[in-house]
Amino acid sequence: ATGTDQVVGLGLVVVSLIIFTYYTAWVILLPFIDSQHVIHKYFLPRAYAVTIPLAVGLLLLLFVGMFIT
Repeated sequence: ATGTDQVVGLGLVVVSLIIFTYYTAWVILLPFIDSQHVIHKYFLPRAYAVTIPLAVGLLLLLFVGMFIT
């Protein structure tokens, strides 16, 4: 792979790790922290923890489905 490919790949891995860490903290750790704690202002409401991945998954399936049919 070329140097550009490796840089793009590293960037994708870093972005994926950041998203994974944020989502894991949001879904698993945040319910155990007091709702009045200041850290809650950095996260969306819990209802979006299901809605956003569901919408992204649906869009991904629709996008892939465009090429299948």
